[in-house]
Amino acid sequence: MITYTVKTKSKKYPIFIGKKILQNIGKIQKKRLPNVKKILLISTRKIPLIYKLIVKKSFSKSLSFTILNINDGEKSKNFNNTIKITNYLSKNNFTRDDLIISLGGGVVGDLSGFASSIFKRGIKFIQIPTSLLAQVDSSIGGKTGINNKYGKNLIGTFSQPEFVMIDLSTLKTLPSREFVSGFAEILKYSLIMNSKFFVWLEKNSHHILKKKKLSIIQKAVLESCNCKSIIVKKDEKEKNIRAILNFGHTFAHALETKFNYSSKINHGEAVLIGMIVACKISLNYKLLSFKEFDRIINFYKLNNFNYKYNNFLNTKNIGTFLKIMKKDKKFKGNQINLILLKNIGKAVIKKADLNKSFFPLLK
Repeated sequence: MITYTVKTKSKKYPIFIGKKILQNIGKIQKKRLPNVKKILLISTRKIPLIYKLIVKKSFSKSLSFTILNINDGEKSKNFNNTIKITNYLSKNNFTRDDLIISLGGGVVGDLSGFASSIFKRGIKFIQIPTSLLAQVDSSIGGKTGINNKYGKNLIGTFSQPEFVMIDLSTLKTLPSREFVSGFAEILKYSLIMNSKFFVWLEKNSHHILKKKKLSIIQKAVLESCNCKSIIVKKDEKEKNIRAILNFGHTFAHALETKFNYSSKINHGEAVLIGMIVACKISLNYKLLSFKEFDRIINFYKLNNFNYKYNNFLNTKNIGTFLKIMKKDKKFKGNQINLILLKNIGKAVIKKADLNKSFFPLLK
């Protein structure tokens, strides 16, 4: 088991990474959180029961332990589920020393983290991400959030977990489509801040996507955690440089909102499209060279990723997307901060006028 430490202004906490380490969580809790008396495990029915039972068995029988399953999918990140969770905590007299555990993907983590941060202004919280996307991105950094009808993650807090446990064994049961979704975030880190990582992915992406070499997957996860923690340490609450982690996400969130968080497109697929849109705009702003742009496109082709954004984003529906994007947290006045590429491994933040600049930049 590898231990990696995340340091922010508000908290310092470990990420535990390894294979078949779920059974260790009880020992870690006893050592780090000795005052816990009650535990609420929040998960979904899609998460294999065996994982939930392993976690439950690891804790002392003297602790109260309950499993609460929510429905799968982005639509579950809502006020109704937030109230459901906080009502349960109130009914069962949870104190600020007690514990919420998220076991699942990013949806469960975002919702659980948000509920834990607002209940009694903060209850103990642990992340156990079981999807690749959650392991390399959403479980790290303290962003929590739920959606409303106007967009994704518009309601949320910054609240760091007590620790994160990444058991790579859980990826074995992850569907291929969801695995690709997580890989999108790994690719993002290489594009915005680590060109050497991109070179490594060019050589090893097929090993990762086929899930054949756990050691290579572990290296990709560890490097992604390292990239994100570097940014979070510098800018915990997204006042400046942390915004580059949103590379491709402005367009991705608009896509997800337009399709009503349906199965037509998942988060990672939307991010893959969003990153190409951002690269195209970077090219037209003359920030990114044709050579670098083609290299990224070739990476997409090599891994059979969809890079044809015109299937989603075109002159006929651009008005709808602009309307959604203007609800984005990064929109101010009539401008939005776009995260673009200067080259592979170097992201820049550029203000753009959505009404005037966006249309020609997509041609």
